[in-house]
Amino acid sequence: MSGTTQPEFFIPDDDALIERSLLDASIPTLMMSIIHMTGDASLLDGPIRPAGVYINEYQGYMSEEDKAVVRAQALEVIKAFRDGGCQLPPPPSAQTIHRMMNFFVAGDVPEEYVPMMLEEMELDGRDQRSDAWGNEVPVDRRENHKVLVIGGGMSGVLAAYRLQEAGIPFVVIEKNASVGGTWFENRYPGARVDVGNHLYSYSFEPAHHWSQYFSQQHELQEYFEGVVHNHALQDHFRFNTEVTAATFDEERNLWIVDTVNKDGEREQFTANSVISAVGQLNRPILPDIPGIESFAGQWCHSAAWDPAINCKGKKVIVVGSGASAFQLVPTIAGDVEHLTVFQRSAPWMFENPIYHNEVPEGTKWCLQHLPYYTRWFRFLIFWPACDGAYDTVFVDPDWPHQDRSVNEMNDFVYQMFSDYIKGQVGDDEELLEKVIPDYAPMGKRTLQDNGSWLSALKRDNVDLVTQGVASVSETGVFAEDGTFYPADIILYATGFETDRFLWPMDIKGRGGQLLSEQWGVEPSAYLGITVPNFPNFYCMYGPGTNLAFGGSLIFNGECQIRYIMECLKALMQSDAQRIECKAQVHTEYQKRFRELHAKLIWEHESIKHSFYQNAEGKVTLLWPWKILDMWRWTKEINRDDYLFVS
Repeated sequence: MSGTTQPEFFIPDDDALIERSLLDASIPTLMMSIIHMTGDASLLDGPIRPAGVYINEYQGYMSEEDKAVVRAQALEVIKAFRDGGCQLPPPPSAQTIHRMMNFFVAGDVPEEYVPMMLEEMELDGRDQRSDAWGNEVPVDRRENHKVLVIGGGMSGVLAAYRLQEAGIPFVVIEKNASVGGTWFENRYPGARVDVGNHLYSYSFEPAHHWSQYFSQQHELQEYFEGVVHNHALQDHFRFNTEVTAATFDEERNLWIVDTVNKDGEREQFTANSVISAVGQLNRPILPDIPGIESFAGQWCHSAAWDPAINCKGKKVIVVGSGASAFQLVPTIAGDVEHLTVFQRSAPWMFENPIYHNEVPEGTKWCLQHLPYYTRWFRFLIFWPACDGAYDTVFVDPDWPHQDRSVNEMNDFVYQMFSDYIKGQVGDDEELLEKVIPDYAPMGKRTLQDNGSWLSALKRDNVDLVTQGVASVSETGVFAEDGTFYPADIILYATGFETDRFLWPMDIKGRGGQLLSEQWGVEPSAYLGITVPNFPNFYCMYGPGTNLAFGGSLIFNGECQIRYIMECLKALMQSDAQRIECKAQVHTEYQKRFRELHAKLIWEHESIKHSFYQNAEGKVTLLWPWKILDMWRWTKEINRDDYLFVS
């Protein structure tokens, strides 16, 4: 009708298209949307219900008969909703929402998790993580507090969004030509995310356009560029520019930040606060192999992909078998003449049959049009990966099978993962011996697999070598046993400088304290965010905040930037000019961090050559507590944890 306002949810399509789309729907998610459209929660008391929830399983193990009944019911509900002008009844009560959660997961969502999940889902249409401050901070104080953000990846874009929302002037310094960080840099064949896209996206910017459930690099890059464009953030970014140093000027209470652009031109910035959003996977590391520079063919690190490389019909060597190689090898194996994979440590993997699957058009339609379907689908991905595996990573000192697992639940995972690998390898005992890891599952990064990795290794033109590379010559590599492997191309999937946080920048705090010297081999920050001696300085994705048993780094990032914004707010509400974490607070936190990690799998004696560990075998990268703890501890700051200095 002319002049009317389109409702929040709008369904323009005919009955036939709706019916076709429902064939691709996640039925448990569809049931939640029905309740929102009708205001009737009687479905929760009916006989048709999900039987369970598991990672990457979106149908709740429901029978085909039950799914057909729900589709038929949904079709009538959606038609009535459409024909009634897409007007929603009053929203379900908080009590009903909790019942819906329990029904949805076929279990109990503990009360303590409900507020976190409600915040994540935004069923009330409100961004509870918003830092639009209103009258909480005088406008002149905001406008006079300049922030410099180092890095324009996932965390940097998130920081930019929240800073703009709060009305704080800022600039983002990014060394690449565009935003995206790791998704700008990692362009090797097969690069894709290993967290479902419908969760690996900002809570304030959910997306239904993903072509695959686990999208490839270019779509992720486009997503982050889209966020910048949608919120008019682009003018705040300085691209092709790298921060070389940052020094805190105690007399002026300002950070002096030195930069250099791609043309070698140097520029200096001043800022009241600095946010480091540089990440942990942004500085590729090449192995220290004699002769590495002597190779006459094409070679590169996977994270610095040379677009001139064409593997088709070539003899290719891949050094490494971690996450990047796990995606790269199956992608090129069918095109090369011969592929040799050098594996230092076999990866544990778990089955994900939809890892490379396209998102059906019907699913996209449901995500775009059905009320709160997107939000419940996000919950469906998040909940199975939210602390459910936490008990599997604690070491039971009395467990008798320490050579393969660390506790009874972890041993169940060992059996499940082993059976999955054995089922693919079959009777090839030689290959099986190479691909069954010799450490407890979840002790290193666990990879998602749809069968492509082992299928590639079983090809006649692929060899798996379980020795190290001794040296490189002009025409190939020598293994440790002296065997020579000729190559036209060598690809190094050998990881990153993960334990050298903020390297190679020189960050100097109070009294000229150099951050790299203060950290030494064990970088640490309070909650992974603030550091004693470094006022008005914050880390996103800082020390001890990586994940290894579930969740999403975007969720972590949203928790971290909220905490940082609370620190900025507290500073601007005070008469002080700088805020700094108290040394004792940091010391006590780090003591708890170390004590807990000593009980967890990542420092277990069976774990060797893990990028989670530093040179002393201590874990510096990983968050050792629950995801719930990250959320709770970063909701607001305890001002007693900080020094406020005028």
